[in-house]
Amino acid sequence: MTPPAARGLPDSSQGVYGISVAAELVGSAPQNLRLYEARGLISPARSEGGSRRYSNDDIVRLRQIGQLLDDGLNLAGIAAVLALRAMNQALQTELDQARQQISALPGQAIAD
Repeated sequence: MTPPAARGLPDSSQGVYGISVAAELVGSAPQNLRLYEARGLISPARSEGGSRRYSNDDIVRLRQIGQLLDDGLNLAGIAAVLALRAMNQALQTELDQARQQISALPGQAIAD
């Protein structure tokens, strides 16, 4: 499969959307996106002129924030949930790598 960059498409972490487009894509207002950035929930890229540029990864994260808000969490709770999700993902990746290393050893099998 050809990577997105090789096809002329930006990768999912490249900032391509301005704040108004990003806000429209996630069904929010631009001032909310600024607030999320101020609270450390999101860190969009910046253009040379200083404008925010949101990536597809940022859009996914903004949608997660919106869902957590809909579920009744406040911004502090959302920050905690997102941090725990990131730690969980890192631990899962580490566990998967350890399992691969163990299964590569002769005569070793591991149960899930």
